Amino acid sequence: MKQMEGLKFRRQQPVDNYIVDFVCFENRIIIEVDGGQHAAENNKDRERDTYLQQYGFKVLRFWNNEVLQNTNAVLAVIRENCLSHPPPLSSPARVEELKKSRERKVTHLK
Repeated sequence: MKQMEGLKFRRQQPVDNYIVDFVCFENRIIIEVDGGQHAAENNKDRERDTYLQQYGFKVLRFWNNEVLQNTNAVLAVIRENCLSHPPPLSSPARVEELKKSRERKVTHLK
C-alpha cells in the first residue's frame, strides 16, 4: 500500500521505539498486519497501541488471513479511517476541505 485517498503510507517505519508495518504520518494512522504469534502477545500489542495513541496515532490492526481473504473489506475500513482521522493540528475548515476533496476524487473514479 503506497497511497489511499491521496495520503502516503510508508512501510516498516520507525515510530519512536517501535517499527510499524505501515504509517501515514500526514494523517497519523498506523496499520498493523498481525500473524498468529500476536495472539499470544496481546498485552504487548495493547501496550504498544496505547503508547502510539498517546502521540496522536490511530492504530488499525488486521490479521494476515483477514487481509488475504477479505482485502476489499480491510481496505474499506482503512479508507473510512483515513477520512475520519484528520491530522491533529488541522483547522476544522481545512478538515472539511480535505474530506470534500477526497469525496470528489472517489466520485470521479467511479
